[in-house]
Amino acid sequence: MRYSGFKVMWEALTGHKGWTPAWRDPDPQPHYDIIIIGGGGHGLATAYYLAKEFGQKRIAVLEKGWIGGGNVGRNTTIIRSNYLHDGNIPFYEFSLKLWEGLEQDFNYNAMISQRGVLNLTHSDAQNDAYLRRGNAMRMHGSDADMLDVDQIKQMYPSLNTTDARFPIKGGLLQKRGGTVRHDAVAWGYARGADSLGVDIIQNCEVTGFKIENGTVTGVKTTRGDIGAGKIGCAVAGSSSRLLAKADMRLPIESHVLQAFVSEGLKPILPGVITFGGGHFYCSQSDKGGLVFGGDIDGYNSYAQRGNLPVVEDVCEGGMAILPMMGRARVLRMWGGIMDMSMDGSPIIDKTHIDGLYFNGGWCYGGFKATPASGYCFAHLLTRGTPHPTAAAYRMNRFETGHMIDEKGVGNQPNLH
Repeated sequence: MRYSGFKVMWEALTGHKGWTPAWRDPDPQPHYDIIIIGGGGHGLATAYYLAKEFGQKRIAVLEKGWIGGGNVGRNTTIIRSNYLHDGNIPFYEFSLKLWEGLEQDFNYNAMISQRGVLNLTHSDAQNDAYLRRGNAMRMHGSDADMLDVDQIKQMYPSLNTTDARFPIKGGLLQKRGGTVRHDAVAWGYARGADSLGVDIIQNCEVTGFKIENGTVTGVKTTRGDIGAGKIGCAVAGSSSRLLAKADMRLPIESHVLQAFVSEGLKPILPGVITFGGGHFYCSQSDKGGLVFGGDIDGYNSYAQRGNLPVVEDVCEGGMAILPMMGRARVLRMWGGIMDMSMDGSPIIDKTHIDGLYFNGGWCYGGFKATPASGYCFAHLLTRGTPHPTAAAYRMNRFETGHMIDEKGVGNQPNLH
């Protein structure tokens, strides 16, 4: 079924009896050419591009829970490509370009809103650093504009620019950045992949790998053994636990990242803002709620819940630039499991086991990377070589010293 305005009107006039499920619920087959472990945004996008762009057949996505129940439905919905290093800018710009055409591509309303992302600066040194970042972005074809305080006041009159503890000095604006409805991304990719023949198998947890003579031949699951020619792993914060089943240790730690939504308010934030004096980012949803987050919890955990010290820290950051937030009530909060790599940048690469591929280490950047991550992982699975925009995301960079340390904090994952 193809969605359209005419289809919506027709169903409204005929009692909504013509809608069909967005994707099938098939039983697993004994063997697939390619299995993708992980039914989140990255796994579904990989399957979609494998079928659509690279002509692959007999593909399955195995999800231990339900579609949209993991990190893809547990984030603050921000998309952007305002990075600094050569290894990152081309990849995230590629992702942003895919976002811009995504709804037409898979015929699903993902509510993509390019409302702009503004990174605030609070010192002269930070202003200089953001000027450098903006210039790097422009050199790679991304859009970037430096704003002064008067321009920021005009755009965001609710910000405290007069007597703030961390005075606002300026900001780096990427107009093409913005937000996307997170779970709609999962549903859209799932529907698109299913329409191309991909089997999306929910409630199917992988419990082990079948490896013979250094080559993976399939997986063991709660729904039986399934054979495969190639296997791609895209399970975010569960990466270390999954690959441990293949006797692999990853340069990754798992931490909880909390997010929050306030009660509905009248429009006060036309775009996305980030606090440069701490770690706080915020946008306003279509329903009026402020959607915000900040630092990860400092301890390792696989629990999808957080703790109160980080709640306090995040709210302090918000109050520093938006004092009016203190009068709003938080309606709900949740946690996602972040797979924090040693340099804060992702991994898309083969493993030492033939036929087994890995996609992970996304830290805070997983959601905005979804389209490019899926495309580049599909490229690697099909052709055996990295996509040009993901060439720096090799596993061996930690051995050779070619880290991509955006934040400059070294090999301490909880600081990235």
